Amino acid sequence: MSNHHITLIGWILFIISAIGFIIASIGDFWAMLGSVFFLIACMVFLIPYIRK
Repeated sequence: MSNHHITLIGWILFIISAIGFIIASIGDFWAMLGSVFFLIACMVFLIPYIRK
């Protein structure tokens, strides 16, 4: 398995984690806001992998 694939799998796991944080923070505005920013940041880091 190449380094590229391992990195991509890692970012996908981060996105799954961010979704879990969003679900867990329902009802808490600040936790939800932080979770959404975490999800957005993970997606931004995935842009180079999507553009290939």
